[in-house]
Amino acid sequence: MTDEWHAYDLLSTTGRGHSTVNHLAKEWARDDDGDGVREVHTHTIEGHWTGLRNFLRMFRGVHKRYLGQYVAFYQGMHNFKDAALQLLGTLLGPITSTGP
Repeated sequence: MTDEWHAYDLLSTTGRGHSTVNHLAKEWARDDDGDGVREVHTHTIEGHWTGLRNFLRMFRGVHKRYLGQYVAFYQGMHNFKDAALQLLGTLLGPITSTGP
């Protein structure tokens, strides 16, 4: 899912689904199937960029030659977090509440 920027136009030729929101028309999210959940939005990727920016901020600037390595490290941390949570879920099994 992307905004309406023309550079994303060729994404639909990759064989994957591609939905857009029109930020110029003040559209930020859209419910395409009418179930009350706004499936089409760009909040997820914008959140990832915010996380990367905050990660890079602690270095107070990085040389562009090494930027790819910093991004790869951040990506590894992000993926490790997801994998670790999945592993814990597998080890612990479903957590159910027994009540008070």
